[in-house]
Amino acid sequence: MKRFYKDVDVRAEAGGWQVTLDGRGLKTQGGAPQIVPTRALADALAQEWAAQGETIDPAGFVLRDMADYAIDRVSRDPVIAIAAIMPFAETDTLCYLADEGDALRERQEEVWEPLVLAAEKALDCRFSRVTGITYAPHPAETRARIAEDLAAMDGFTLAALQNLASLSASLIAGLAALDGGQDAETLFAAANLEEDWQAQQWGWEAEALSRRDARARGFALARDFALLARDADAPEP
Repeated sequence: MKRFYKDVDVRAEAGGWQVTLDGRGLKTQGGAPQIVPTRALADALAQEWAAQGETIDPAGFVLRDMADYAIDRVSRDPVIAIAAIMPFAETDTLCYLADEGDALRERQEEVWEPLVLAAEKALDCRFSRVTGITYAPHPAETRARIAEDLAAMDGFTLAALQNLASLSASLIAGLAALDGGQDAETLFAAANLEEDWQAQQWGWEAEALSRRDARARGFALARDFALLARDADAPEP
């Protein structure tokens, strides 16, 4: 599609901010006004449009797609996102450890345990630690506490967390990213520790490395989206 607009701007609207193209307010893919909660996020969305060349590249609208999903789907029915997120709590990568005595196990405990402990403190709950691949559910109280925490989140945060948890296979890593105090690349590397460990032993296959890098970029963008949506320690757009 050819670029069909010249000027990109942001204006205040009831309930938030909206990107305009040649003075016309944008709508979501579902047809709703694309009004986001902060000027910081609106500026980042505007930058995606301003960065387009003569031909529009749909791959350049990662933040827009998350905003549309947050407005069209999650904000209207948060249960959709919560149902998609909960499985990443049930089988969180950070809770499944290699066998005792394995060098990988030592590295997992070094990197993962501080993150798990921090999540337990923040949520006031306890996560099960599992050796091997056998499924072991978390306590019922933990599952209830997580569901309660998710239900209290706004649609934009839930949309971001769904991406974070999916890309890292870890709700704990996703929640840590929402905090904003830790580097996104470091958190993704922690969740991806086992794959990275194997690659260090045997070497990366080019396609696998490309997929890993794409997931890491997506994780960082989802974290940025969450911070921009609440304008707390938000990165510059």
